[in-house]
Amino acid sequence: MSSKICKGSNQSEDVAHFAISEFIQHERCQELIDCGKAMAFISGIIWRSFHSGTSQYHTTYRQKGRVHSLPDYWDQREQEPYDYEKDEVISSLQGILEDMAADKENLWYRGMLFQMWLEEPNFSELSRQTLIPRTSISQAVGEAIEYIKQQCKILNIKYEL
Repeated sequence: MSSKICKGSNQSEDVAHFAISEFIQHERCQELIDCGKAMAFISGIIWRSFHSGTSQYHTTYRQKGRVHSLPDYWDQREQEPYDYEKDEVISSLQGILEDMAADKENLWYRGMLFQMWLEEPNFSELSRQTLIPRTSISQAVGEAIEYIKQQCKILNIKYEL
């Protein structure tokens, strides 16, 4: 049951043990067993424990005293030379976006929609999320891209698309 609720996560066994421990210590434990609702109650504990970021399981076992390790791909990245030029271009583009956000007249709107589009590159989905017409979003994103390109030319920022 825990494996299904946790969708095959490697933590499913730990969550199951935690849920059983919590159930055994619960004041209504015997009452739930007698009326045949123990499994439903335990499944609720498992679900809340695994899926909630504020559950006791999460704060006790996932957060406190946890030693974080880097995934294997970080070892491979260290072997690649760091691209300082790319980092400089990214910093410059972030500066342009910050300048757009600071302009409260018209650029902030385009800049915000552009940043949202970077996260969700589907105009229809953005339209559903923001209640702004899809054509308005696509036009604003296009204008933001043109503005960024102009600023890159002015600031002599070399980039590749």
